[in-house]
Order: sequence, then C-alpha cells, then structure tokens
Amino acid sequence: MKLLYLGDLVGRAGRTAAAEQLPRLRKELNLDFVIVNGENAANGFGITPKICDQLYEAGTDVIVLGNHAWDAREIIPHIDGEKRLLRPLNLPEGTPGRGAAVFEVPGG
Repeated sequence: MKLLYLGDLVGRAGRTAAAEQLPRLRKELNLDFVIVNGENAANGFGITPKICDQLYEAGTDVIVLGNHAWDAREIIPHIDGEKRLLRPLNLPEGTPGRGAAVFEVPGG
C-alpha cells in the first residue's frame, strides 16, 4: 500500500499547492490513499466544508484535524455527516464527529 500524509496545510497557499500537486502525485507515485491535515486550511484557523470539498476533489481521501478543529465554526454541523473528516480522538465523549475510522482502499 502506498500512503501519502500531508501535514498541516496552512491557508490559501497550502490549499493551492495541494490542489495543484495531488492529482499529479497520485498518478506518478501510484498512491492508494492520501491523508491531509487540514486543521489550518482556512487562513490558518480551522477548515470549512467548502475547503473540505476542494481537497476531496483534488484527490484527498481523508482529512484530519487537530487543536484548531473548531476555529471555523461552520464545520461543526458538517463534521457529523462527513465520514472522511476526522477530529482528534482524545476529545470528550459527545464531541461532534469521529476521532477514528477504518477505510477500505480499491484493490484491498
């Protein structure tokens, strides 16, 4: 399995780089799965549903969040319905979203 993990995309520059390079990297490296840390993708503070969609369209399979998960408040109602968006696992019970998940990749 070939996995790519991109740490901390920050703001427009990070999003642009990912959007421009991920399709090429997926193809050239024959990647099976791409994980992006998107917690700072919205101007350095959180992530929005629109940014999530842009990253998925570029070839991201899963977006993980960190301590800035809730900085962009519009993500809160979105996170429960989006299985590809993971918040930190060590948050209290009842926190919106999922802290962990199992994913299948094409071909096993």
